[in-house]
Amino acid sequence: MSKNKLPTEPYKGVRDFYPEDQSFLNYFVDTCGKVAEGFGYVEYHASILEPAELYKAKGSENEEIINEQSYTFTDRGGREVTLRPEMTPTVARMVAAKRRELGFPLRLFSTPNVFRYERPQRGRLREHWQLNVDLFGSHSPAADAEIIAVAYEIMKAFGAKDGFVIKINDRKNFDSIAEKLHVEEKNKPALIRLFDRYSKVERKEWVKELHALTTEASKDFELDAYVSVIDSLFTENSEALASVHRTLIAMGIPEGVISIDPTLARGFDYYTGIVFEVFDTDPQNNRSLFGGGRYDNLTALFDDEAITGVGFGMGDVTMYDFLEVRGLIPEYLPATQVYVAVASPDVLPAATTLAGELRAQRVRVALDFGEKKLGDQIKTAAKHKIPYLIVVGNDEIASREYTVRNLNSGEEKKLSHDGLVSFFHSL
Repeated sequence: MSKNKLPTEPYKGVRDFYPEDQSFLNYFVDTCGKVAEGFGYVEYHASILEPAELYKAKGSENEEIINEQSYTFTDRGGREVTLRPEMTPTVARMVAAKRRELGFPLRLFSTPNVFRYERPQRGRLREHWQLNVDLFGSHSPAADAEIIAVAYEIMKAFGAKDGFVIKINDRKNFDSIAEKLHVEEKNKPALIRLFDRYSKVERKEWVKELHALTTEASKDFELDAYVSVIDSLFTENSEALASVHRTLIAMGIPEGVISIDPTLARGFDYYTGIVFEVFDTDPQNNRSLFGGGRYDNLTALFDDEAITGVGFGMGDVTMYDFLEVRGLIPEYLPATQVYVAVASPDVLPAATTLAGELRAQRVRVALDFGEKKLGDQIKTAAKHKIPYLIVVGNDEIASREYTVRNLNSGEEKKLSHDGLVSFFHSL
């Protein structure tokens, strides 16, 4: 790079969206939105800027987010501001602000961009777009089931016939586990986070960490006996969890897709009941894709009368990885239908008129200005992956007939001026 020239790379951990990248993002947003709307959810949005106190007030798990992962700064008015790391606190704030005007149950969805200062890696960047689907104002297990069903239908809408499993659990089961294992209230958040790491830690080490959280931590214990106690606790399920499971099966979701996982916890402290997570089972991308759950107390940060909620968030990056390993990324096709090239610069006015007439009939046209040779104009159309080409020359102007070339197949059709509109409308 020449001295004093700026680099062309984007900020680390974020992406530039060239047309093909933007096309996938649009596909992601549109697909998610259509499924959500099919269940009666309506779209909302909000600014990326939030008062930092919104996240500081949410719970102990947010200490890491605020202190290590957030983009937080002081604005010119001396206010501490954060680029939102997630959308759930924002939608809870919005619902609390207009609770008297909104009808419940309230179904909302949005696809915002969110920011976290993390180490960039596969499936995780510092900025991504995330579908959020939330239902407020219902305590029914059917509401939890509906949210999970939305997630399932979105996976289907992306073309996923199999290769994923939806694990479900009830966070309230951990209250029973804490009681039976003599885990004090102050250690419950650590207990839940430990369960959330169950599949990532060697079994004996995990049990030792669990024992350290109990009131018996200072005493010796028999590892095998302790493991037996834990295994017996894993067989206990709440009625709410059983009800959600029955409802999902009744909704037509295959039993092989739904799995009750007693270790599933989700990391956030604000979850209070049913939680779920969608996992990719392909060996090339074996990981959690997204998840969510019930949060009954989050709006209490803003109001004495809490509104119950249940929802999930799903990022575009993890979904792209899921689709990529299965060859399900849609082929990029530009919106432009036809490229109008000119045989010589002197016919540009006539080509401009033709392009304008086609656009007036809702045909999407890109016009070359004749600054390059005809062969190079055609190469430009091919680089942009525009499917059709029309070359305007003196013969075409005189006859009012144009040859439409399919740049993929090479097939050509000679059409009248009026026939062009019908042709492109038929595509």
